[in-house]
Amino acid sequence: MRRIKLTVAYDGTQYCGWQVQPNGITVQEVLNKALTELLGVQTRTIGASRTDTGVHARGNVAVFDTESRMPASRIAFALNTYLPEDIRVQKSQEVSADFHPRFTSTVKTYEYKILNRTFPDPLRRLDSLFWYGPLDLEKMRRGAEYLEGTHDFRGFASSHLSAENTERTIYETKLWKEEDMIHFRITGNGFLYNMVRIIVGTLMEIGKGDYPPERVLEILEKKDRSLAGATARACGLTLLEIRYPEWENSAENG
Repeated sequence: MRRIKLTVAYDGTQYCGWQVQPNGITVQEVLNKALTELLGVQTRTIGASRTDTGVHARGNVAVFDTESRMPASRIAFALNTYLPEDIRVQKSQEVSADFHPRFTSTVKTYEYKILNRTFPDPLRRLDSLFWYGPLDLEKMRRGAEYLEGTHDFRGFASSHLSAENTERTIYETKLWKEEDMIHFRITGNGFLYNMVRIIVGTLMEIGKGDYPPERVLEILEKKDRSLAGATARACGLTLLEIRYPEWENSAENG
C-alpha cells in the first residue's frame, strides 16, 4: 500500500466547501469520485484544510492510500482528466505511510483580495470582495501587525467555534495594493473557523476609519468577538499554500 500526497487547486464558487457533507456537492466529494473512477476501486482522501463554502485554494493538500503501481508523479496528469475544470491537481507525490495532512505541523498561507474601485468589475466578482469607498492601507497594515506572534484568537473566531485551543501563531502579515486590488496575505501555524475572514472584516473597518488600528489589540486582549468586524464574504479568500517544514526537512535529508 502506498500513500500519495496531492496538491489541489480549485475555484470554490460552486461547492459547499471542501469536506464531504450531505447538504451539497463538495470539492472532496468530487475528488474522491474522480480517484475511484481512475483507480477502479473505492478511494477516499484525507484533506488538510476544510475550506468553507465559496473559498478557493491554490494549494490545499490531500492524501489517499492505493495499491496502484502508477508512478506517483503521473497520477496528477491522469486524475485531472476525470475532474471538472474548476478543480485541478497541481502535483502528486508519494509520501511515507505515517504522513497525515492534518496531524503534521503546518505553515499555512491565506490571501484575501478586496477590489477597491468606484464600480464592480464583473470579471473579478468570483475571487474578490468589492468595496467602493476609500480604505486607509497604512492604518490597515498597522492593525494587521498586531496579529503577528502567538495570541489567543478567540475574539476573531466564529460563534460556531468547536476548537478547544484557540491559541495560534501568526508568522507574517502583508497588505499591499496593485492598481485597484488590495491583497492581504497572512501566514501562521493554523487558523480558527472563519478567523481570516473576521480579521479582514475588522481591517476593513479600520481602513474606513470606524475603528482605530489598536482595536485589534483590544480584541486579542478581551477575546470578544462582538468587538471585531463582520465576517468578510468567502469569495475573496484563497488558501495559497500549506507547508510541512518538519516533513519537508526529513524528506530532503532522508
